[in-house]
Amino acid sequence: MSAPAPPPPRSAGARPRTARYVAIITDGNGRWAQQRNIPVQEGHRAGADTVKARLRDAVDLGIKELTVYSFSTENWARPEDEIEGLMQMHSERIAAETPELHEEGVRMRFIGRRDGIDAALVEQMGWAEQLTRANERITLYVAFNYGGRAEIVDAARRFTGSTEEEFRAVLYAPEMHDPELIIRTSGERRLSNYLLWQGAYAELIFRDELWPDFSRSDLEACLDEFSERRRRFGGR
Repeated sequence: MSAPAPPPPRSAGARPRTARYVAIITDGNGRWAQQRNIPVQEGHRAGADTVKARLRDAVDLGIKELTVYSFSTENWARPEDEIEGLMQMHSERIAAETPELHEEGVRMRFIGRRDGIDAALVEQMGWAEQLTRANERITLYVAFNYGGRAEIVDAARRFTGSTEEEFRAVLYAPEMHDPELIIRTSGERRLSNYLLWQGAYAELIFRDELWPDFSRSDLEACLDEFSERRRRFGGR
């Protein structure tokens, strides 16, 4: 796929109207479950429900690409039963929700390494991408078995060019626009190996809500804060 078109020219210090390309580190599912003394898997299910709800809100709010951090390359260090539950839930959600999202005009893309994932789940991800490939209402990028460093290493292995544009072409999703805004929930203040290449000039907003509690009004507040910032891109 060809690289996305560059953003329109903007004078240094200009305020953006709204964020069209948003990425979220959906953090806090486990702590949410712990606070309620329920199994961690219930926290992940609540978090998945929140992804679906905020995706629909994103459409209403003019977002064209939403990227969510679903499972990182570092998450393999979690307890085996939690990993198995996450994989099963991911499979169930793809099977149940892809037709519905397709009807709503959502294009689905999964970014990350496919090796190490069960072949049946990889096949499901490919099916969801193929079914929704022509949809244009919004693109949902799901970062699954994803790490920013892993993406750069994998791209470097394939890279034969000399420019940033040529390097972008060998990333997991060359068509993805750089996120204008990255949001992280749960009170943590770090990127945790997320979109290291694409997020070079992203505005960062850190929220205290645990991900299952992140509401439409919270998303709107993030977009409002973004619209008040001045993006300089190295200028003054």
